[in-house]
Amino acid sequence: MRDDQDARGVTQSCASPITRRGVLRSAIWMIAAGALSRVAAMAAPEISPVMEKLSAYMAGACDRALPDKVMQEAKHHILDTLAAMISGAELLPGRQAIRFARAYGGPKIATVVASDVLCGPIEAAMANGVLAHSDETDDDYSGGGAHPGCAIVPATLALGEQFGIDGMHFVRAVTLGYDLAMRSMKTVGSGLKDTHNLIGTFGAAAAGGCVAKLNTQQMRWLFDYAAQEAGAGFGAWRRDTEHVEKAFVFGGGPARNGATAALLVQAGWSGVNDVLSGSENFIQSYAPKADPALLIEQLGERYEVTLTTLKRWSTGGPIQSPLDAMENLRKRHPFEASDVKQVVVRASKSAAFTVNNREMPDISLQHLIAVMLLDKTVTFRAAHDKARMQDPAILRERAKVQLVPDEELEKLIPVRVAIVEVTLNDGTKLTERVDAVRGTPENPMSRDQVVTKARDLIAPVLGGTVCEALIQRVLELEKVKDIRELRPLLQRKG
Repeated sequence: MRDDQDARGVTQSCASPITRRGVLRSAIWMIAAGALSRVAAMAAPEISPVMEKLSAYMAGACDRALPDKVMQEAKHHILDTLAAMISGAELLPGRQAIRFARAYGGPKIATVVASDVLCGPIEAAMANGVLAHSDETDDDYSGGGAHPGCAIVPATLALGEQFGIDGMHFVRAVTLGYDLAMRSMKTVGSGLKDTHNLIGTFGAAAAGGCVAKLNTQQMRWLFDYAAQEAGAGFGAWRRDTEHVEKAFVFGGGPARNGATAALLVQAGWSGVNDVLSGSENFIQSYAPKADPALLIEQLGERYEVTLTTLKRWSTGGPIQSPLDAMENLRKRHPFEASDVKQVVVRASKSAAFTVNNREMPDISLQHLIAVMLLDKTVTFRAAHDKARMQDPAILRERAKVQLVPDEELEKLIPVRVAIVEVTLNDGTKLTERVDAVRGTPENPMSRDQVVTKARDLIAPVLGGTVCEALIQRVLELEKVKDIRELRPLLQRKG
Protein backbone atom coordinates (compact mmCIF):
# COMPACT_ATOMS: atom_id res chain seq x y z
CA MET A 1 0.00 0.00 0.00
CA ARG A 2 1.35 3.36 -1.02
CA ASP A 3 1.98 5.88 1.70
CA ASP A 4 -0.51 8.34 0.15
CA GLN A 5 -3.45 5.95 0.65
CA ASP A 6 -5.17 4.92 3.82
CA ALA A 7 -6.50 1.48 4.50
CA ARG A 8 -9.62 2.23 2.36
CA GLY A 9 -7.54 3.28 -0.64
CA VAL A 10 -8.50 6.97 -0.40
CA THR A 11 -5.75 9.28 -1.64
CA GLN A 12 -4.76 11.85 0.98
CA SER A 13 -1.74 13.69 -0.34
CA CYS A 14 -3.49 15.19 -3.44
CA ALA A 15 -6.48 16.71 -1.57
CA SER A 16 -6.87 19.33 1.11
CA PRO A 17 -7.76 17.96 4.49
CA ILE A 18 -11.52 18.09 5.15
CA THR A 19 -11.82 20.51 8.05
CA ARG A 20 -14.63 22.45 9.72
CA ARG A 21 -13.10 25.67 8.41
CA GLY A 22 -13.07 24.32 4.87
CA VAL A 23 -16.68 23.25 5.07
CA LEU A 24 -17.71 26.69 6.35
CA ARG A 25 -15.69 28.40 3.63
CA SER A 26 -17.36 26.28 0.95
CA ALA A 27 -20.79 26.99 2.38
CA ILE A 28 -20.12 30.74 2.40
CA TRP A 29 -19.02 30.68 -1.21
CA MET A 30 -22.10 28.67 -2.21
CA ILE A 31 -24.40 31.15 -0.42
CA ALA A 32 -22.61 34.11 -1.99
CA ALA A 33 -22.79 32.56 -5.43
CA GLY A 34 -26.50 31.94 -4.99
CA ALA A 35 -27.06 35.51 -3.83
CA LEU A 36 -25.10 36.90 -6.76
CA SER A 37 -27.15 34.76 -9.11
CA ARG A 38 -30.36 36.10 -7.61
CA VAL A 39 -29.09 39.70 -7.84
CA ALA A 40 -28.10 39.12 -11.45
CA ALA A 41 -31.52 37.68 -12.18
CA MET A 42 -33.20 40.69 -10.56
CA ALA A 43 -30.94 43.19 -12.30
CA ALA A 44 -31.22 41.75 -15.78
CA PRO A 45 -34.60 40.10 -16.35
CA GLU A 46 -35.62 39.03 -19.79
CA ILE A 47 -36.85 41.99 -21.86
CA SER A 48 -40.63 41.76 -22.08
CA PRO A 49 -42.38 42.01 -25.47
CA VAL A 50 -44.00 45.28 -24.33
CA MET A 51 -40.66 46.88 -23.53
CA GLU A 52 -39.14 45.52 -26.76
CA LYS A 53 -41.82 47.19 -28.86
CA LEU A 54 -42.03 50.36 -26.77
CA SER A 55 -38.30 51.08 -26.71
CA ALA A 56 -37.90 50.33 -30.42
CA TYR A 57 -40.79 52.66 -31.26
CA MET A 58 -39.36 55.43 -29.07
CA ALA A 59 -35.89 55.08 -30.63
CA GLY A 60 -37.31 55.37 -34.14
CA ALA A 61 -39.59 58.34 -33.47
CA CYS A 62 -37.09 61.03 -34.48
CA ASP A 63 -37.16 59.86 -38.10
CA ARG A 64 -40.72 58.54 -38.36
CA ALA A 65 -43.14 60.35 -40.67
CA LEU A 66 -46.33 61.71 -39.12
CA PRO A 67 -49.78 61.85 -40.73
CA ASP A 68 -50.83 65.35 -41.85
CA LYS A 69 -53.59 65.60 -39.23
CA VAL A 70 -51.16 64.68 -36.47
CA MET A 71 -48.65 67.24 -37.73
CA GLN A 72 -51.28 69.97 -37.66
CA GLU A 73 -52.52 69.09 -34.18
CA ALA A 74 -48.98 68.86 -32.79
CA LYS A 75 -48.13 72.31 -34.14
CA HIS A 76 -51.37 73.71 -32.71
CA HIS A 77 -50.49 72.32 -29.27
CA ILE A 78 -46.92 73.63 -29.50
CA LEU A 79 -48.19 77.11 -30.39
CA ASP A 80 -50.82 76.99 -27.66
CA THR A 81 -48.25 75.96 -25.03
CA LEU A 82 -45.71 78.58 -26.10
CA ALA A 83 -48.49 81.17 -25.88
CA ALA A 84 -49.33 79.93 -22.38
CA MET A 85 -45.66 80.32 -21.39
CA ILE A 86 -45.53 83.87 -22.74
CA SER A 87 -48.75 85.00 -21.06
CA GLY A 88 -47.68 83.20 -17.89
CA ALA A 89 -44.71 85.57 -17.58
CA GLU A 90 -47.18 88.24 -16.45
CA LEU A 91 -48.49 86.13 -13.55
CA LEU A 92 -47.00 85.37 -10.13
CA PRO A 93 -45.85 81.78 -10.85
CA GLY A 94 -44.18 82.90 -14.09
CA ARG A 95 -42.44 85.83 -12.43
CA GLN A 96 -41.14 83.50 -9.73
CA ALA A 97 -39.89 81.04 -12.35
CA ILE A 98 -37.98 83.71 -14.27
CA ARG A 99 -36.49 85.05 -11.04
CA PHE A 100 -35.32 81.57 -10.09
CA ALA A 101 -33.78 80.90 -13.51
CA ARG A 102 -31.99 84.24 -13.45
CA ALA A 103 -30.45 83.43 -10.06
CA TYR A 104 -29.58 79.75 -10.56
CA GLY A 105 -29.57 79.27 -14.31
CA GLY A 106 -26.13 77.86 -15.13
CA PRO A 107 -24.61 77.90 -18.64
CA LYS A 108 -26.26 80.03 -21.34
CA ILE A 109 -27.75 77.27 -23.47
CA ALA A 110 -31.54 77.41 -23.37
CA THR A 111 -34.17 80.16 -23.49
CA VAL A 112 -36.43 81.08 -20.60
CA VAL A 113 -39.45 82.32 -22.51
CA ALA A 114 -40.59 85.96 -22.27
CA SER A 115 -37.36 87.00 -20.56
CA ASP A 116 -33.74 87.78 -21.43
CA VAL A 117 -32.50 84.76 -19.46
CA LEU A 118 -30.42 81.98 -21.01
CA CYS A 119 -29.53 79.09 -18.71
CA GLY A 120 -28.90 75.36 -18.52
CA PRO A 121 -31.46 73.04 -20.15
CA ILE A 122 -32.66 71.49 -16.90
CA GLU A 123 -33.29 74.88 -15.30
CA ALA A 124 -34.91 76.21 -18.49
CA ALA A 125 -37.21 73.17 -18.72
CA MET A 126 -38.36 73.73 -15.15
CA ALA A 127 -38.84 77.49 -15.49
CA ASN A 128 -40.72 77.18 -18.78
CA GLY A 129 -42.88 74.40 -17.35
CA VAL A 130 -43.97 76.71 -14.54
CA LEU A 131 -44.60 79.48 -17.07
CA ALA A 132 -46.76 77.14 -19.17
CA HIS A 133 -49.05 76.33 -16.25
CA SER A 134 -49.00 79.70 -14.51
CA ASP A 135 -52.76 79.60 -14.94
CA GLU A 136 -55.41 77.49 -16.70
CA THR A 137 -54.57 78.47 -20.28
CA ASP A 138 -52.67 75.35 -21.38
CA ASP A 139 -54.12 72.19 -22.92
CA ASP A 140 -55.70 69.37 -20.94
CA TYR A 141 -57.05 65.89 -21.55
CA SER A 142 -60.72 65.45 -22.34
CA GLY A 143 -60.78 62.44 -19.99
CA GLY A 144 -59.47 64.56 -17.12
CA GLY A 145 -56.42 64.33 -14.87
CA ALA A 146 -53.79 65.59 -17.29
CA HIS A 147 -52.14 68.75 -18.60
CA PRO A 148 -49.47 67.16 -20.83
CA GLY A 149 -48.29 70.12 -22.90
CA CYS A 150 -46.99 72.21 -19.99
CA ALA A 151 -44.26 69.63 -19.27
CA ILE A 152 -43.61 68.16 -22.72
CA VAL A 153 -43.13 71.33 -24.77
CA PRO A 154 -40.81 73.07 -22.25
CA ALA A 155 -38.58 69.99 -21.95
CA THR A 156 -38.46 69.56 -25.72
CA LEU A 157 -37.60 73.23 -26.26
CA ALA A 158 -34.80 73.21 -23.68
CA LEU A 159 -33.18 70.02 -24.98
CA GLY A 160 -33.87 71.04 -28.57
CA GLU A 161 -31.71 74.09 -28.01
CA GLN A 162 -29.06 71.96 -26.28
CA PHE A 163 -28.76 69.66 -29.31
CA GLY A 164 -29.71 72.12 -32.07
CA ILE A 165 -32.46 69.99 -33.60
CA ASP A 166 -34.58 71.05 -36.57
CA GLY A 167 -38.27 71.88 -36.47
CA MET A 168 -39.47 68.56 -37.83
CA HIS A 169 -37.49 66.71 -35.18
CA PHE A 170 -39.07 69.01 -32.58
CA VAL A 171 -42.60 68.16 -33.73
CA ARG A 172 -41.87 64.42 -33.70
CA ALA A 173 -40.39 64.61 -30.21
CA VAL A 174 -43.43 66.48 -28.85
CA THR A 175 -45.78 63.98 -30.51
CA LEU A 176 -43.93 61.05 -28.92
CA GLY A 177 -44.13 62.84 -25.58
CA TYR A 178 -47.93 63.01 -25.75
CA ASP A 179 -48.10 59.34 -26.76
CA LEU A 180 -46.09 58.19 -23.74
CA ALA A 181 -47.62 60.65 -21.30
CA MET A 182 -51.20 59.65 -21.91
CA ARG A 183 -50.54 55.94 -22.33
CA SER A 184 -48.77 55.98 -18.98
CA MET A 185 -51.83 57.52 -17.36
CA LYS A 186 -54.17 55.04 -19.02
CA THR A 187 -51.98 52.16 -17.87
CA VAL A 188 -51.36 52.94 -14.18
CA GLY A 189 -53.43 56.07 -13.52
CA SER A 190 -56.12 54.16 -11.66
CA GLY A 191 -53.52 53.22 -9.04
CA LEU A 192 -52.53 56.83 -8.28
CA LYS A 193 -54.14 59.56 -6.23
CA ASP A 194 -52.77 62.24 -8.51
CA THR A 195 -51.50 61.67 -12.05
CA HIS A 196 -50.07 65.03 -13.09
CA ASN A 197 -46.43 64.41 -12.16
CA LEU A 198 -46.48 60.95 -13.72
CA ILE A 199 -47.97 62.18 -16.98
CA GLY A 200 -45.62 65.12 -17.34
CA THR A 201 -42.51 63.18 -16.36
CA PHE A 202 -43.08 60.32 -18.81
CA GLY A 203 -44.07 62.72 -21.57
CA ALA A 204 -41.11 65.04 -21.06
CA ALA A 205 -38.67 62.11 -20.76
CA ALA A 206 -39.90 60.48 -23.96
CA ALA A 207 -39.72 63.75 -25.85
CA GLY A 208 -36.26 64.41 -24.42
CA GLY A 209 -35.04 60.97 -25.39
CA CYS A 210 -36.26 61.58 -28.92
CA VAL A 211 -34.46 64.94 -29.03
CA ALA A 212 -31.21 63.27 -27.88
CA LYS A 213 -31.68 60.43 -30.40
CA LEU A 214 -31.29 57.74 -27.76
CA ASN A 215 -31.04 54.20 -29.13
CA THR A 216 -33.32 51.31 -28.17
CA GLN A 217 -31.25 50.23 -25.16
CA GLN A 218 -30.97 53.79 -23.92
CA MET A 219 -34.72 54.28 -24.25
CA ARG A 220 -35.21 51.35 -21.85
CA TRP A 221 -32.99 53.03 -19.30
CA LEU A 222 -34.74 56.34 -19.93
CA PHE A 223 -38.11 54.74 -19.17
CA ASP A 224 -36.62 53.34 -15.97
CA TYR A 225 -35.40 56.76 -14.81
CA ALA A 226 -38.75 58.33 -15.70
CA ALA A 227 -40.54 55.65 -13.67
CA GLN A 228 -38.31 56.36 -10.67
CA GLU A 229 -38.96 60.11 -10.92
CA ALA A 230 -42.68 59.98 -11.65
CA GLY A 231 -43.89 59.43 -8.08
CA ALA A 232 -47.43 58.91 -6.94
CA GLY A 233 -48.16 62.54 -6.11
CA PHE A 234 -50.90 63.93 -3.91
CA GLY A 235 -53.39 66.73 -4.22
CA ALA A 236 -52.28 69.20 -1.54
CA TRP A 237 -51.52 71.64 -4.39
CA ARG A 238 -55.27 72.31 -4.51
CA ARG A 239 -54.87 74.41 -1.37
CA ASP A 240 -52.38 76.76 -3.06
CA THR A 241 -54.53 79.76 -3.94
CA GLU A 242 -51.65 81.55 -5.73
CA HIS A 243 -51.19 78.71 -8.24
CA VAL A 244 -47.41 78.63 -7.69
CA GLU A 245 -47.12 75.08 -6.35
CA LYS A 246 -49.67 73.84 -8.87
CA ALA A 247 -47.57 75.30 -11.70
CA PHE A 248 -44.56 73.38 -10.42
CA VAL A 249 -46.44 70.10 -9.85
CA PHE A 250 -48.10 70.13 -13.28
CA GLY A 251 -45.40 71.71 -15.43
CA GLY A 252 -42.08 72.69 -13.87
CA GLY A 253 -41.26 69.56 -11.89
CA PRO A 254 -42.17 67.03 -14.59
CA ALA A 255 -40.38 69.04 -17.32
CA ARG A 256 -37.27 69.09 -15.14
CA ASN A 257 -37.60 65.35 -14.42
CA GLY A 258 -37.90 64.42 -18.08
CA ALA A 259 -35.05 66.65 -19.20
CA THR A 260 -32.83 65.29 -16.44
CA ALA A 261 -33.57 61.66 -17.31
CA ALA A 262 -32.79 62.22 -20.99
CA LEU A 263 -29.53 64.03 -20.27
CA LEU A 264 -28.35 61.41 -17.76
CA VAL A 265 -28.87 58.55 -20.17
CA GLN A 266 -27.38 60.50 -23.07
CA ALA A 267 -24.32 61.11 -20.87
CA GLY A 268 -23.81 57.37 -20.42
CA TRP A 269 -25.80 56.47 -17.31
CA SER A 270 -27.28 52.97 -17.35
CA GLY A 271 -30.28 51.57 -15.53
CA VAL A 272 -32.69 48.68 -15.37
CA ASN A 273 -33.25 47.12 -18.78
CA ASP A 274 -36.96 46.53 -18.27
CA VAL A 275 -38.71 48.32 -15.44
CA LEU A 276 -42.02 46.86 -16.65
CA SER A 277 -41.10 43.28 -15.68
CA GLY A 278 -39.16 41.41 -13.02
CA SER A 279 -38.99 41.99 -9.29
CA GLU A 280 -40.47 45.22 -7.86
CA ASN A 281 -41.26 46.63 -11.27
CA PHE A 282 -43.14 49.82 -12.12
CA ILE A 283 -46.51 48.17 -12.78
CA GLN A 284 -46.42 46.14 -9.55
CA SER A 285 -45.55 49.23 -7.55
CA TYR A 286 -48.30 51.50 -8.88
CA ALA A 287 -51.12 49.40 -10.27
CA PRO A 288 -50.61 45.63 -9.81
CA LYS A 289 -53.72 44.77 -11.81
CA ALA A 290 -52.79 47.01 -14.75
CA ASP A 291 -51.97 45.61 -18.18
CA PRO A 292 -48.61 46.96 -19.40
CA ALA A 293 -49.71 46.23 -22.96
CA LEU A 294 -51.76 49.45 -22.77
CA LEU A 295 -48.47 51.29 -23.19
CA ILE A 296 -48.18 50.01 -26.75
CA GLU A 297 -51.87 49.83 -27.66
CA GLN A 298 -52.28 51.22 -31.20
CA LEU A 299 -48.84 52.81 -30.97
CA GLY A 300 -48.22 54.49 -34.32
CA GLU A 301 -51.96 54.43 -35.11
CA ARG A 302 -53.55 56.40 -32.27
CA TYR A 303 -51.78 59.67 -31.59
CA GLU A 304 -52.61 61.10 -28.19
CA VAL A 305 -51.93 64.70 -29.20
CA THR A 306 -55.06 64.51 -31.36
CA LEU A 307 -57.08 63.45 -28.30
CA THR A 308 -55.87 66.27 -26.04
CA THR A 309 -58.09 69.32 -25.63
CA LEU A 310 -57.09 72.86 -26.55
CA LYS A 311 -58.96 75.36 -24.40
CA ARG A 312 -60.90 78.01 -26.26
CA TRP A 313 -61.01 80.17 -23.13
CA SER A 314 -58.17 81.01 -20.73
CA THR A 315 -60.07 79.68 -17.74
CA GLY A 316 -60.49 76.58 -15.62
CA GLY A 317 -61.73 73.52 -17.50
CA PRO A 318 -65.24 73.34 -15.96
CA ILE A 319 -65.98 76.91 -17.15
CA GLN A 320 -65.26 76.17 -20.82
CA SER A 321 -68.68 74.65 -21.56
CA PRO A 322 -70.75 77.41 -19.88
CA LEU A 323 -68.82 80.11 -21.77
CA ASP A 324 -69.34 78.24 -25.04
CA ALA A 325 -73.04 78.00 -24.25
CA MET A 326 -73.29 81.74 -23.57
CA GLU A 327 -71.55 82.58 -26.82
CA ASN A 328 -73.79 80.17 -28.77
CA LEU A 329 -76.94 81.68 -27.25
CA ARG A 330 -75.90 85.21 -28.13
CA LYS A 331 -75.21 84.23 -31.74
CA ARG A 332 -78.72 82.82 -32.10
CA HIS A 333 -80.54 85.46 -30.08
CA PRO A 334 -78.48 88.64 -29.50
CA PHE A 335 -79.03 90.33 -26.13
CA GLU A 336 -77.34 92.83 -23.85
CA ALA A 337 -76.43 92.39 -20.21
CA SER A 338 -79.19 94.85 -19.28
CA ASP A 339 -81.74 92.53 -20.97
CA VAL A 340 -80.89 89.62 -18.66
CA LYS A 341 -82.88 88.82 -15.54
CA GLN A 342 -81.21 85.54 -14.55
CA VAL A 343 -78.60 83.02 -15.72
CA VAL A 344 -78.78 79.45 -14.40
CA VAL A 345 -75.79 77.20 -15.08
CA ARG A 346 -76.16 73.47 -14.51
CA ALA A 347 -72.90 71.52 -14.20
CA SER A 348 -71.72 68.26 -12.69
CA LYS A 349 -71.30 68.27 -8.92
CA SER A 350 -67.53 67.92 -9.13
CA ALA A 351 -67.22 70.73 -11.69
CA ALA A 352 -69.50 72.99 -9.66
CA PHE A 353 -67.41 72.39 -6.55
CA THR A 354 -64.23 73.40 -8.40
CA VAL A 355 -65.52 76.71 -9.82
CA ASN A 356 -68.20 77.88 -7.39
CA ASN A 357 -67.52 81.49 -6.33
CA ARG A 358 -63.75 80.95 -6.20
CA GLU A 359 -61.45 83.76 -5.13
CA MET A 360 -59.32 83.49 -8.32
CA PRO A 361 -61.02 85.14 -11.31
CA ASP A 362 -60.00 82.54 -13.90
CA ILE A 363 -61.70 79.71 -11.99
CA SER A 364 -64.76 81.57 -10.67
CA LEU A 365 -67.76 80.65 -12.81
CA GLN A 366 -70.09 83.36 -11.52
CA HIS A 367 -67.48 86.06 -12.12
CA LEU A 368 -66.65 84.95 -15.65
CA ILE A 369 -70.30 84.63 -16.69
CA ALA A 370 -70.68 88.24 -15.50
CA VAL A 371 -67.66 89.22 -17.60
CA MET A 372 -69.16 87.44 -20.60
CA LEU A 373 -72.45 89.29 -20.13
CA LEU A 374 -70.70 92.68 -20.15
CA ASP A 375 -67.83 92.09 -22.60
CA LYS A 376 -69.48 89.49 -24.87
CA THR A 377 -66.23 87.50 -24.67
CA VAL A 378 -63.61 86.54 -22.07
CA THR A 379 -60.05 87.53 -22.87
CA PHE A 380 -56.93 86.42 -21.01
CA ARG A 381 -56.67 89.87 -19.45
CA ALA A 382 -60.26 89.85 -18.28
CA ALA A 383 -59.92 86.36 -16.84
CA HIS A 384 -56.95 87.45 -14.73
CA ASP A 385 -58.11 90.89 -13.61
CA LYS A 386 -58.62 90.21 -9.90
CA ALA A 387 -59.36 93.86 -9.10
CA ARG A 388 -62.32 93.74 -11.46
CA MET A 389 -63.98 91.16 -9.22
CA GLN A 390 -64.97 94.11 -7.00
CA ASP A 391 -66.26 96.30 -9.86
CA PRO A 392 -69.89 97.30 -9.09
CA ALA A 393 -70.92 96.58 -12.70
CA ILE A 394 -69.50 93.06 -12.47
CA LEU A 395 -71.08 92.47 -9.06
CA ARG A 396 -74.45 93.57 -10.44
CA GLU A 397 -74.29 90.98 -13.22
CA ARG A 398 -72.78 88.34 -10.96
CA ALA A 399 -75.82 88.55 -8.70
CA LYS A 400 -77.91 87.26 -11.62
CA VAL A 401 -75.87 84.03 -11.95
CA GLN A 402 -76.90 80.83 -10.22
CA LEU A 403 -74.79 77.64 -10.32
CA VAL A 404 -76.67 74.37 -9.84
CA PRO A 405 -74.76 71.12 -9.18
CA ASP A 406 -76.47 68.40 -11.22
CA GLU A 407 -76.38 64.69 -10.27
CA GLU A 408 -77.29 63.56 -13.79
CA LEU A 409 -74.48 65.57 -15.34
CA GLU A 410 -72.08 64.11 -12.76
CA LYS A 411 -72.79 60.67 -14.23
CA LEU A 412 -71.36 61.87 -17.56
CA ILE A 413 -67.93 62.73 -16.10
CA PRO A 414 -65.20 62.81 -17.39
CA VAL A 415 -67.17 64.58 -20.16
CA ARG A 416 -67.99 68.03 -18.80
CA VAL A 417 -71.50 68.83 -19.97
CA ALA A 418 -73.09 72.16 -19.10
CA ILE A 419 -76.62 73.47 -19.53
CA VAL A 420 -77.13 77.24 -19.48
CA GLU A 421 -80.55 78.86 -19.21
CA VAL A 422 -80.85 82.62 -19.70
CA THR A 423 -84.09 84.35 -18.70
CA LEU A 424 -84.59 87.80 -20.20
CA ASN A 425 -86.54 90.64 -18.61
CA ASP A 426 -89.39 90.12 -21.09
CA GLY A 427 -89.81 86.50 -19.95
CA THR A 428 -87.99 84.89 -22.88
CA LYS A 429 -86.06 81.74 -21.88
CA LEU A 430 -83.00 80.70 -23.88
CA THR A 431 -81.39 77.32 -23.25
CA GLU A 432 -78.16 75.82 -24.56
CA ARG A 433 -76.58 72.46 -23.74
CA VAL A 434 -72.90 71.86 -24.58
CA ASP A 435 -71.85 68.21 -24.68
CA ALA A 436 -68.57 68.61 -26.55
CA VAL A 437 -66.78 71.80 -25.61
CA ARG A 438 -64.78 73.59 -28.28
CA GLY A 439 -61.24 72.27 -28.54
CA THR A 440 -62.13 68.66 -27.78
CA PRO A 441 -61.56 65.94 -30.43
CA GLU A 442 -65.32 65.94 -31.07
CA ASN A 443 -65.43 69.72 -31.57
CA PRO A 444 -61.88 70.82 -32.50
CA MET A 445 -60.77 74.41 -32.76
CA SER A 446 -60.01 75.61 -36.26
CA ARG A 447 -56.59 77.00 -37.09
CA ASP A 448 -58.07 80.51 -37.08
CA GLN A 449 -59.41 79.97 -33.56
CA VAL A 450 -56.05 78.61 -32.37
CA VAL A 451 -54.27 81.64 -33.85
CA THR A 452 -56.80 84.08 -32.39
CA LYS A 453 -56.24 82.67 -28.92
CA ALA A 454 -52.43 82.77 -29.40
CA ARG A 455 -52.59 86.45 -30.40
CA ASP A 456 -54.59 87.26 -27.28
CA LEU A 457 -51.89 85.65 -25.14
CA ILE A 458 -48.70 86.68 -26.98
CA ALA A 459 -49.20 90.17 -28.41
CA PRO A 460 -49.69 92.04 -25.08
CA VAL A 461 -46.34 90.65 -23.85
CA LEU A 462 -44.09 90.56 -26.93
CA GLY A 463 -45.87 93.00 -29.26
CA GLY A 464 -47.88 92.48 -32.42
CA THR A 465 -45.01 92.19 -34.89
CA VAL A 466 -43.10 89.55 -32.93
CA CYS A 467 -46.37 87.76 -32.20
CA GLU A 468 -47.23 87.36 -35.89
CA ALA A 469 -43.69 86.23 -36.77
CA LEU A 470 -43.69 83.62 -33.99
CA ILE A 471 -47.07 82.24 -34.97
CA GLN A 472 -45.97 81.88 -38.59
CA ARG A 473 -42.70 80.13 -37.64
CA VAL A 474 -44.44 77.64 -35.35
CA LEU A 475 -47.07 76.79 -37.94
CA GLU A 476 -44.24 76.12 -40.41
CA LEU A 477 -41.91 74.25 -38.04
CA GLU A 478 -41.04 71.73 -40.73
CA LYS A 479 -39.11 74.54 -42.46
CA VAL A 480 -37.05 75.48 -39.37
CA LYS A 481 -33.49 74.16 -39.67
CA ASP A 482 -32.49 74.83 -36.04
CA ILE A 483 -34.99 75.28 -33.23
CA ARG A 484 -32.72 77.99 -31.81
CA GLU A 485 -34.00 80.20 -34.63
CA LEU A 486 -37.11 80.72 -32.45
CA ARG A 487 -35.09 82.29 -29.64
CA PRO A 488 -35.31 85.94 -30.79
CA LEU A 489 -39.08 85.53 -31.13
CA LEU A 490 -39.47 84.05 -27.66
CA GLN A 491 -37.33 86.47 -25.66
CA ARG A 492 -38.25 89.73 -24.01
CA LYS A 493 -35.45 92.15 -23.33
CA GLY A 494 -34.89 93.66 -19.91
